[in-house]
Amino acid sequence: MNVLSTKTQDEPKLLAPEELTNPTWSSRLTEVVTAAISTRGLRRLGVALGVYVVCLGLFALLVLSQKANPFGVFNSIFQSALFSNGSIPEVILRAVPIVLAALAVSVPARAGLVNVGGEGQLIMGAVAATGVGVYLGNSVPGFIGWICMGVAGFGAGAVWGGLAGLLRVLVNANEAVTTLLLNFIANDTMLYLLYQPWKDPTGGGQPESRPLSSHEVLPRLFGSSINLGVIIAMVAALVVWYLLKRSGWGFALRVVGGNQQAASRAGLPVNRLRISSMAVGGGLAGLGGMLYLAGTQLQLLPGGTATYGYIAFLAAFLGRHDPFKVVLAGLLFAAIAVSAPGLQLSYGLDGNVVDALLAFIVVAPLVLSSRRKGAF
Repeated sequence: MNVLSTKTQDEPKLLAPEELTNPTWSSRLTEVVTAAISTRGLRRLGVALGVYVVCLGLFALLVLSQKANPFGVFNSIFQSALFSNGSIPEVILRAVPIVLAALAVSVPARAGLVNVGGEGQLIMGAVAATGVGVYLGNSVPGFIGWICMGVAGFGAGAVWGGLAGLLRVLVNANEAVTTLLLNFIANDTMLYLLYQPWKDPTGGGQPESRPLSSHEVLPRLFGSSINLGVIIAMVAALVVWYLLKRSGWGFALRVVGGNQQAASRAGLPVNRLRISSMAVGGGLAGLGGMLYLAGTQLQLLPGGTATYGYIAFLAAFLGRHDPFKVVLAGLLFAAIAVSAPGLQLSYGLDGNVVDALLAFIVVAPLVLSSRRKGAF
């Protein structure tokens, strides 16, 4: 017997066109569908959907405890994010600092570091950009002003993030703690400047800087409210993807994050890589602060980017530190954040209730990852 020509019992049989009308085809199709439904991948999909449904259900219970209609709240979030007048441009603009601050978390994460300082790095980027923008005023062409402000914002964020990396290398200070503490220092620095030397004398006593000159404001695209900062943020995300996925620097970061001792034995400059990852991450967040200032806020205000850095940390976690997924997570979280005022007006809910929804969305991957470690 020719073994090569022997067919096993499980070998699929190709059907001729005329066999498709055979009454047995429906039963065979049912068997195929049943087998597909029982596959491991679809089981995982079902569990994932179930976990997210449970998380949304918990949020619905929270809404019920505030005597509001959960279905109405979900509908309001959906309508506010997608169908309200000007909602989509607002979501995109708000996503710019969130995405860049989330990338600021993702880059150090490749080296095994935890950057919780996106909030402070955003603030310092906006502060530096404000100082440069107000100083230059109308003395230079607009595009030179944008470049100078962008360099200043990136540089200030890089210093703020690199400082935490330096402390980790020199004194083994936990970067999660130092970046968190640096958030408060950055905020206090901004408040000092706004209440003292940078306070606008024509601002009616409010703590705010002088506005940027008109030609320092980022131009709008195609007559919409979306500005050049969106394009810059997209380019930054592509550059980060290339650096992490295709460059030797990104590969070295992955080695350091995977096994520091092995990286040291291989001759990699572990300390330098850690500091550079924190500096690049902080620079990205600082650039986000500059883009939000020059494209949306137009003058430095207290609380202008409040909570964006913390939301970005959640977005980076949800996107598993993959640049493209992080962008999508940033857009999702920006859409949810945009819906907060509508919930307050329509249902009397505190606008911060959306933070609970963000938390529930992030809890789902935690549950799924722990579930996969078990008998999945």
